[in-house]
Amino acid sequence: MKRLFLASLCLLCLYASLSSELNGEEGLMLLAGPLQSQENVFHCGGPIPPGSGRYFDSLRGRGLTHFQVPLSWHRLLPSGHPRQPQRAVVSCYRTLLKQILSAGLQPLVILHASAVPEDLKSQFGGWESPDLRGMFALYAEFSFREFGELARSWVILSHLGEVWRDGPPPPDETYRQDLIQLIRNIYQLYHRRFGDQGKVSVGWSASDNGLLSPIQTSLTMDFLSLRFESNCASTFNLTEELSKLKMTSQNVPILIHKMTLCDCADSRLQVLGNVLQVLRGNSMKIEGCDMMDVLGTMETEDLPTSPGVLGYSSGRTNSYQTVWDKFGVQLESERDLFLNGSFPSDFQWATSSESFKVEGGWAEGGKGETIWDRFGHENKVFANQTADQACDSYHKVDYDVYLLRGLRVNTYQFSISWARVLPSGYRRSRSHKGVLYYQKLIDALIESGIRPVVTLFHWDLPQELQNQGGWTNSSIIEAFKDYADFCYSAFGDRVKTWNTFSSPWVVSHAGYAVGKHPPEVQDYGMASYQVTHNIIKSHAEAWHVYNDKYRSRQGGEVGIALNSHWAEPSDPSGYRDVEAAYRSLEFTLGWFAHPIFVDGDYPATLKSQIDKKSKECPHSKPAFLPGFTLEESRRINGTADFFGLNHYTMRLINSSDGGCAASLQGVGDFQSRVHPSWSPTTSDWIYSTPWGLRRLLNYIAAEYLKMKKVPVYVTGNGMPEYGGDPLNDTSRVDYLRRYINEALKARLLDGVDVRRFTVQSLMDGFEGRQGYSQRFGLHYVNFEDSDRPRTPKQSAYFYSQVIKQNGFALSLPDGLDVRPTQFKPPSKALPPSEVPSKSKVTWERFSHQSKFHRQTYHYGTFPPNFTWGVSSSAYQIEGAWNADGKGTSIWDTFAHKPGSIPGNANGDVACDSYHRLQEDLYMLRALEVKSYRFSLSWSRIFPTGLRSSLNRKGVDFYNRVIDELLLNGVTPMVTLYHWDLPQELQNLGGWENSSTTDIFADFADFCFSTFGDRVKFWLTFNQPHTIAWSGYGLGRIPPNVRQPGSAPYRVAHNLIKAHAKAYRIYDEKYRKAQDGLVSLALGSDWVEPKAVNVLREVVAADRAMQFQLGWFAHPIFKNGDYPDAMKWQVGNKSELQGLAESRLPEFTEEESKSIKGTADVFCFNHFTTKTVSHATARLAPPSYEYDRDLAEEEVGDAPSTAIQNQRAVAWGLRRLLNWVQAEYGDPEIYITDNGVATDSKTKWDDAARVFYFKTYINEALKAYDLDGVKLRGYTAASLMDSFEWLEGFKVGFGLHHVDFQDLNRPRTPKYSAHFYHRVIKDNGFPMPEDEKILYGNFAKNFIWSTATASYQIEGGWRADGKGLSIWDRFAHTPLRVFNDDNGDVACDSYNKIDEDVSMLRQLKVTHYRFSISWPRVLPDGTTDYINEAGLSYYSRLVDALLEANIQPHVTLYHWDLPQALQDIGGWENETIVLKFRDYANLIFRRLGHKVKFWITINEPYNIANVGHGYGAAAPGISFRPGTLPYIVGHNLLKAHAEAWHLYDDEYRSKQGGIISITINSDWSEPRNPYKQADVDAARRVVQFYIGWFAHPIFKGDYSDMMKTIIRKRSLEAGLPKSRLPEFTAQEVERIKGTFDYFGFNHYTTVLAFPVDFGNLQHYDADRGAGTIADRTWQDSGSSWLKVSPFGFRRILNFIKEEYGNPPIIITENGISERGPVDLNDLHRSHYYEKYINQLLKAYVLDGVDIRGYTAWSLMDNLEWATGFSERFGLFYVNHSDPKLPRVAKTSVATYATVIACNGFPDPATGPHECLDHEAEGTTSAPATSLPPVAPVNFLGIALSARDAEIGLNALLALLAVAAALGAVCASFYFLKTRRRFEEICLTPNNE
Repeated sequence: MKRLFLASLCLLCLYASLSSELNGEEGLMLLAGPLQSQENVFHCGGPIPPGSGRYFDSLRGRGLTHFQVPLSWHRLLPSGHPRQPQRAVVSCYRTLLKQILSAGLQPLVILHASAVPEDLKSQFGGWESPDLRGMFALYAEFSFREFGELARSWVILSHLGEVWRDGPPPPDETYRQDLIQLIRNIYQLYHRRFGDQGKVSVGWSASDNGLLSPIQTSLTMDFLSLRFESNCASTFNLTEELSKLKMTSQNVPILIHKMTLCDCADSRLQVLGNVLQVLRGNSMKIEGCDMMDVLGTMETEDLPTSPGVLGYSSGRTNSYQTVWDKFGVQLESERDLFLNGSFPSDFQWATSSESFKVEGGWAEGGKGETIWDRFGHENKVFANQTADQACDSYHKVDYDVYLLRGLRVNTYQFSISWARVLPSGYRRSRSHKGVLYYQKLIDALIESGIRPVVTLFHWDLPQELQNQGGWTNSSIIEAFKDYADFCYSAFGDRVKTWNTFSSPWVVSHAGYAVGKHPPEVQDYGMASYQVTHNIIKSHAEAWHVYNDKYRSRQGGEVGIALNSHWAEPSDPSGYRDVEAAYRSLEFTLGWFAHPIFVDGDYPATLKSQIDKKSKECPHSKPAFLPGFTLEESRRINGTADFFGLNHYTMRLINSSDGGCAASLQGVGDFQSRVHPSWSPTTSDWIYSTPWGLRRLLNYIAAEYLKMKKVPVYVTGNGMPEYGGDPLNDTSRVDYLRRYINEALKARLLDGVDVRRFTVQSLMDGFEGRQGYSQRFGLHYVNFEDSDRPRTPKQSAYFYSQVIKQNGFALSLPDGLDVRPTQFKPPSKALPPSEVPSKSKVTWERFSHQSKFHRQTYHYGTFPPNFTWGVSSSAYQIEGAWNADGKGTSIWDTFAHKPGSIPGNANGDVACDSYHRLQEDLYMLRALEVKSYRFSLSWSRIFPTGLRSSLNRKGVDFYNRVIDELLLNGVTPMVTLYHWDLPQELQNLGGWENSSTTDIFADFADFCFSTFGDRVKFWLTFNQPHTIAWSGYGLGRIPPNVRQPGSAPYRVAHNLIKAHAKAYRIYDEKYRKAQDGLVSLALGSDWVEPKAVNVLREVVAADRAMQFQLGWFAHPIFKNGDYPDAMKWQVGNKSELQGLAESRLPEFTEEESKSIKGTADVFCFNHFTTKTVSHATARLAPPSYEYDRDLAEEEVGDAPSTAIQNQRAVAWGLRRLLNWVQAEYGDPEIYITDNGVATDSKTKWDDAARVFYFKTYINEALKAYDLDGVKLRGYTAASLMDSFEWLEGFKVGFGLHHVDFQDLNRPRTPKYSAHFYHRVIKDNGFPMPEDEKILYGNFAKNFIWSTATASYQIEGGWRADGKGLSIWDRFAHTPLRVFNDDNGDVACDSYNKIDEDVSMLRQLKVTHYRFSISWPRVLPDGTTDYINEAGLSYYSRLVDALLEANIQPHVTLYHWDLPQALQDIGGWENETIVLKFRDYANLIFRRLGHKVKFWITINEPYNIANVGHGYGAAAPGISFRPGTLPYIVGHNLLKAHAEAWHLYDDEYRSKQGGIISITINSDWSEPRNPYKQADVDAARRVVQFYIGWFAHPIFKGDYSDMMKTIIRKRSLEAGLPKSRLPEFTAQEVERIKGTFDYFGFNHYTTVLAFPVDFGNLQHYDADRGAGTIADRTWQDSGSSWLKVSPFGFRRILNFIKEEYGNPPIIITENGISERGPVDLNDLHRSHYYEKYINQLLKAYVLDGVDIRGYTAWSLMDNLEWATGFSERFGLFYVNHSDPKLPRVAKTSVATYATVIACNGFPDPATGPHECLDHEAEGTTSAPATSLPPVAPVNFLGIALSARDAEIGLNALLALLAVAAALGAVCASFYFLKTRRRFEEICLTPNNE
């Protein structure tokens, strides 16, 4: 029967063809449709039914030409309005029409049937309503616009008869006439739009012919659409019915668009014959007919399916075909149509990074080697680059999280380096430091409100696992499972989303198939499939571990991030390419996704294809696919809580015969290509094809998420760039914009459950094989700079905006909560200040502080509501100097004059903030400041200064600024005037013209009314003192008036009145409604009297404060008038100058009343401190400066800054705050500007600024926390580098560096930005763990000792046959020792054994460390002559000690080499090794039976380097710094070893003692802890210091670091070999292990940074590091010694880890003082308590094997090259008394108590008996009881000790320069970076 129907159809088609040829018209319409979905007409209420494309193809194959598409009016326009269409429905219909066209069919579109949809009827009524008819006309117009290009045949109303009958009965014909007119209008509308391109019709039933005949003459239609029903069992005659229709249709063509055949099962041919009969007649024009009932019902489910296309055997259409049917017919314009809309409110916005691409620190913290480490080190990466440092994220957690805050992301995806936490890949190798790094990162993210998403594996397999086969070895499954378990347990309490793998296909394919990635295996057929197999099973096991052990308590989710292109057929019309495209997806995405998300097994297509290849290629199977067992499949299936997708691009796929090639495309029988029109990127595999993302998401939803509904996370999307302008990455912006929009379409239009979008990546990184040649980052990383600075690109700002809008909303949502912080101002009337003011108590309280108290760092926090802010000003940052109607300011005029500013700089562009608001907001968000202080440009708002010139664009700009600040949670603090007066007002006299006060008041009024609803903190003026004095007195700044005697006073007068007027306006008009604060930002230095005990100097200091701060503050905060000190001074000066009245204007009584109290809070800017003294200044010319009668100086010992006369003197801020508190009635205070300038060369590593903030903010904290000052806020100056007034761009105050050479003005955070953010987050400086005291005790047998050295204390330099030592010679050489001091007498301990032992008894020490003078016992250094008198002295000393129950701890050599040995080369001569052995032998033999503790050599570092390199200690050699120190060190090590072996071999068994060497070392921290280069420098400092001598003794030979560096530098300098001598193998073994304990001297810590000394050959150049101290560390009497207790614990832990935790005896530790003697040495007590407590922590908490502690030193003594000027002693030795009496200092009691308690008893347990101990004979005497310090003789001149010290420092520095082979002299850079060298020169013993 079907064949007959088909034959009949062929006849119809033949007729249609002939008709077309004869009439020149289109052929007959053979009509099918409409589309059915679940037995209903499909109306785009859901997705297009699967297989519809095949259905249409089938219809076309059967000869049909047209397909009916009825539109749904109410679905398309739910509200009826064309402006509010349902875009998803529009898209659906367009897709459907394109599918029809693609199949070769033409759509017949039906606008509507008849009945009015209920929702529209309820709004507009029925057809009788003109409103409804109007809406229908609009609907028709909308439909023609949206679909007219896709359809040429239209039916307006398919059931016109029903509509006709709905109207009122005749004779009322109005309704019908209106209906006819509606149809006529729509008909005309179509043809006006499309001309003759299409046809329009109306339709009715054949049974309605009679009813409708009256209207047929009124309608003009292109054809009529007829519906009729034929019942083969009845007498219905089609020919007859059509003939009747012809009589009324005026021969209009007829379309039989619906023909229903009833009871015609056996009569279809009869009906067909009737149709043919009608068609043959020439009297009827038949347009076409419905063939559905003729053909029989055909549902899409009846279509045949192709096994090659479908992935399942069910026979249903596959998901790819469905998606392709839906999207493949899209026109390009529709495909690329941008969708405006938002994602759901809980959408996750993310960016990402990967461990090996960003972390660096490849060997830090015990991290294991990864396959990528090895790959890079084997030079297999572009330009031989490695990931060793990468972005240095290992050290830069705060830097990275800063970027994330700026971006606004709520999610950050990063991967854990398996080898960092488990270096070998197994849990047994856990790295504590690696875990801590990720803990820190996770905590920082959560603290910033950012969700951490962790990827367990992103390609960087531990090399040790790869050595076992890597992913091809099935044992890795268990290893990965255990690794995942470890990570869940370590981080899962905070991490709630886990990716097991990211892009595992890349691992399989690039790593094991084609070998382009490590491990470079090229085995597609076997290895890659096995790898995938193991990865899938590993993933499943990791998921089950979480599910079974952690889900219930951690509540997280585990998924996998799969990568996939989208694939489309090269030939969309060819089924083979469609099948190939689907197959390519199954070979990539489906390979992993199908087992996990569908059924636990590989896709059928994949399996069948590989099976097919196996059959075709029996001798060379191109692929082997492992199989899962049933149990494995069950375990794998469903093991994902989400579907992660990494997607970047797409490919066109064509079918091919891959033959037997073992490759992806060979086995898959497909090839891929890109279309030439696609936009390329710098990556050869990424092309911008955004539409592919939407299609892929639809495919994933259809293919993988039907069985288990899980959300989709886009876990990676981005593109690389390289070259060009790296910051202005417009192509990335476009890429992201379009890709994110496609994700939005998938979510909103297609219903795909996309919940996250992740941009790859946060910053540029190490991109695998491409190294750094491809940049994916939203932030630019400068890999040429060791700081690795990160700078936002334009794409970062774009992405931030997308996140802000949550997509692409056309406007922000309403109802945002932007309520600013509310303030409650106090009001208080105050009396005028006295002269001097009562606030002089500030000097009385603080100026007598000791340096120790002044420098003590305070830990604490500010109140919870403290306001942290940053600042800027309009002219400095905005730029756009003449844009959008802005008027000229006085700074515009000034800066445009050549020569005004260095480099002719100006603010024309500045930071371009006028155009870069989003970039400024990014910085503020990242800093998390609470307030932002900025100024309004008066001339931008009122170009002429007057309201009449209002510039609306200027107002709009500031409205945007304020609104955006509030939206970002930042309170605007607005300055009305920051120096940029409109030029037109200056032309009228500027601030000298009193009318300017009224003009300013009007400007303020406008600003309050315009912005005051949102601005709650106003500052009228910034630093009016600067305006008045610098602008009108000195004339240095605009308007450059130089009238120092009068203009400043007149201007200040007007400024004060202008401020008061503005305040009163706010108070009277706006305060009640706006509830804000108004004040002004005064500027003030702190002033310290030069002589605090002299009243005149204190009065001078008070006068200086009144002339600067009081000038403006006194009228406003006190009595409405100037301070009396100022009025008195200016009045008297004026009279003396012969003037009739004072140059200081007077306020009227009314003015004073108006001015008084016009500030709600006290605000000031502060930068520095000066020292002043009284001076009688000259009378002429009259000047504000001379009126003060002052001499001003800088604080000389304070650090300088980049601005002259602006030193960093932090302690002045605390005093200034206290002065304000006392002077102005304890007001609430805001510091509105505080910061420091650095040179423009300092870009991002601004340690000086960090120190500045660290010290200044701490002084502010002291004022708040200790002094009760009501400090409410702090503002750092400034947000970013900007135009710095007279300095132009030479200096910068910014927390962010701005590159003014780049048109983009990129902003990069500096080190200080991260520091300031940390202060904000901590709300101050909470007590760190390092500073908290630990209560506890040392071991019961702990050694408590103190120490001295022979030359320093003994004296008797020529007594009893003692020989000369090198220190005798050195000290008697002019200019070698400070003040020409020497050790001839020293402390005379040679004659004072009893007194010395008495002091030891007083301390209750258990041991006493002293040294033996080699020349005292062997005058010529050899055993040829033994001086028995000398030996007798030591024997008596030992006996006295033992009698006092004190164990002697003897140092054989403490630097005083016999001069006789020095004369034959000293330590340079290798013969000294045996001479030292002989000397040691003598001492062991004569004293060893009584001495059980020995030290061979004290501090070999100082002997070698200070004595033989710098030449600052005996023997004073400095002319071979590149070789001699290493030779001397070499011999010292061998001498030590020989002495140790001598004792070990010959004496240990008899004497039972222990022997070792004492090594000294500072601890070193990186200057910038965020910087790998500084970390490396710190490591070098330690290794070149302690390691130089410890490494050979405790590990064997010099460290690899020393050997490698010195050899490399030596060879680079053209030397034939390394300057570092080599040990023979025998010598290495002889030296190694020559210790019984680790003798260790330690005093301080340094901060290290890299320094390149070029080709200079010396120790410091080899070390390649400079050192400084943190400014917060307390000073001592030694320039090199800063109090830094934390470093003690750290270096002890270093010794433990580096040298195997040997027993340690601290053999020296102490602190010095200099200057006037004060026996109340609090600083020393503090030092000992802090350092010994750190020692206790190392012992108790860290397990360091501490055996003893020795305080340096017992008494003040000769401190080597600094003579007696530095005093380390617990006991003071009075050298002005010939008897050299010893007097106990306060620290004696402190140390004795610690000894008595054997540590620190816990006060919580009650008073401990040890605390009742008092050291015997402890005395404390005031400093006044001691003789004054006598002047010292320096170069024949009697100088104070201080002046002589300065002279000595300078002289020693010059000598040091000369020491470095002459080459050093030529290098000023060397001098600057050798600060440590100068410090050591003063005190070679570090004591």
